[in-house]
Amino acid sequence: MNKEIVGVLLIALAGFLAGGVYATWKTAKLMAGALLLATLLAIGGAVAWFVG
Repeated sequence: MNKEIVGVLLIALAGFLAGGVYATWKTAKLMAGALLLATLLAIGGAVAWFVG
């Protein structure tokens, strides 16, 4: 796969997960925290993918 495509897909995944954090924050804080962690990992992965 092309390097840029993987990076963009990771950023899109992070956006999708961030929406999940926003949607679940009021009802399920533990799940929102887990989604937030996954969001941060996806963003970090995208940054590492573009830098590396």
